[in-house]
Amino acid sequence: MLLNTETPVRKTSGDAGGQSIKKYSDFVLKYNTLIIFIILLIVSSIISDAFFTARNITNLLRQVSGIGIVSLGMLLVIMTGGIDLSVGSIVAFAGVISAYFLLSMPFALGIGVTILIGVAIGSVSGYLVAIQRMAPFIATLALMTIVRGLGFILSKGTPIILEESGQSLKEFGGNYVFGIPNPVVLMFFVFILVYFILKYTVFGRLIIAIGSNEESVRLSGINVWIYKFAVYSICGGFSAIAGIISTSRTGVGSPILGIGLELDAIAAVVIGGASLKGGKGSAVNTLLGIIILGMIGNIMNLMNVPGYPQQVIKGLIIIFAVLLQGIKKSDSS
Repeated sequence: MLLNTETPVRKTSGDAGGQSIKKYSDFVLKYNTLIIFIILLIVSSIISDAFFTARNITNLLRQVSGIGIVSLGMLLVIMTGGIDLSVGSIVAFAGVISAYFLLSMPFALGIGVTILIGVAIGSVSGYLVAIQRMAPFIATLALMTIVRGLGFILSKGTPIILEESGQSLKEFGGNYVFGIPNPVVLMFFVFILVYFILKYTVFGRLIIAIGSNEESVRLSGINVWIYKFAVYSICGGFSAIAGIISTSRTGVGSPILGIGLELDAIAAVVIGGASLKGGKGSAVNTLLGIIILGMIGNIMNLMNVPGYPQQVIKGLIIIFAVLLQGIKKSDSS
């Protein structure tokens, strides 16, 4: 009879402690966006008594509604491995043309045409990237310059003020639904739409697959260009909606609107844990990233801190978020 002479391996307290630490670190890495959000909530409530007032929360959500819609469109583009630098210019151009159209067009027609123009501009980027295989950075950088210039040409370099014919748009920007500002309601509607697309549709799953491994998707017989073209078109349409929201809030269509907005949109998506290489991202985390950026600006405004430090903190948060992505990748490999 053979005897088992092997000594059983016993787990030491050090091994158990190491596993416990790894469990907590994995949790922090997985839910880092939510943790940052909660920490900012706590810090903001401590720093200012006015932060959790209904008025301040409403203003915060209203302020991030436009950039929120743009960021959700940017998320779709980034998940395919692309990027869209033209969104800020589209926001400005849409603000200008919506004010211009409402001088002579019915409300619904003017708004509808403005959104279609945004989709058309996004489609140009999609054509250059998906069909002509141009680098997304170059293609959308060119569109950013062109569209911004068109806005200045149409407005002759001066803001277009909404007249009485545009009163309906101003009322939309200032009215509420069940105590929630209309622009915020619209942002949450777009969020639900993007969440549904990514979670429950074939289109959403293919966007993720293209970002993860475009060549494999192409070899499986799927026309990748259709999906890449579509996300740029959607992003252009969302950016036009954001421009309309801005005009509805201010009563002015300005060609200088949205300068640097593309960087804020990218920042919100990255803070939300999306990978700039594509294939990874979440509508929920992007929404949290949007609110995190808004909270930074909001609490600094409550503390009467100038706008320049906000840019520094945004940059540091982006670096921190990208570093966390690197840690996640090294842990999983």
